[in-house]
Amino acid sequence: MQTLPHEDGTVIGGFTDHHVHLQLVDHTLLAGSRLGRVVDLGGNPRFVSSLRSSLNDQSHVRRTSIEFAGAFLTAVGGYPSDRSWAPAGSFREIADRADAASAVAEMADAGASRIKVASNSTAGPVFDDDMFRAIVGLSAARGLPVVAHAEGVGEAQRTVRLGAAILAHAPFTERLSDHEIGEQAASVSWISTLSIHDEAALATAIDNVRRFHAAGGAVLYGTDMGNGPTPVDLNRYEIDALREAGIDGADLLRTLDPVDPSHPASVRLLLPAGDADPFHAQILKV
Repeated sequence: MQTLPHEDGTVIGGFTDHHVHLQLVDHTLLAGSRLGRVVDLGGNPRFVSSLRSSLNDQSHVRRTSIEFAGAFLTAVGGYPSDRSWAPAGSFREIADRADAASAVAEMADAGASRIKVASNSTAGPVFDDDMFRAIVGLSAARGLPVVAHAEGVGEAQRTVRLGAAILAHAPFTERLSDHEIGEQAASVSWISTLSIHDEAALATAIDNVRRFHAAGGAVLYGTDMGNGPTPVDLNRYEIDALREAGIDGADLLRTLDPVDPSHPASVRLLLPAGDADPFHAQILKV
């Protein structure tokens, strides 16, 4: 009788990267990655929706599922409208409530699961409080949370106060006070994206994340994939930075947000017994 090979460990679903830009990477590499789900936070909704549909048509293939926000919604002249890396259709400049309503409806009708709003005061104009609240309300009417790119002094606190449910980047512009951290831990989630920063911003972000996590805040693994030469897979530098911020073991696995391994089309991983490093998870060829 033939003896089949056996390996001890835990079978889990592929991990989730909550912040990617599929138009800026070779998305075909997802098929060989340990990612079971990615969330595109700023891309042409037609492109991302079409990519998701093409993957869904391959129902017999193990695949990475795609969720998306569609285009950045930004003030006229705001980030990232002047960035050379921003593909056509990946942002919408919003001048008034009618523009906002049209843009939110377009993203929702394309299949978006959230709305991305840029609030980067270091790179140009941002929405005033009334417009930001209006976009939150329009999004809520379609059942969509708002993810805010908050950059610049005070922007992380302002966008949360105005109704953002998720910060696309753990705050890195400034050190939040313990009181501010406590307020945010009770109301919003942070997507990590620690490894994209230079030394000073990284230290600030790690300090904020360490205290946010200790206060019970929900940290979601995200890499801003496409921001520089990032891997289309797990990012070792991001995992190392999360560990430096005090997120490890079971907490790290929760942050990596594995998908359901029982789904017939999902990526399945084997985490070897006794190995606490998710980076060592192996793709199961079944």
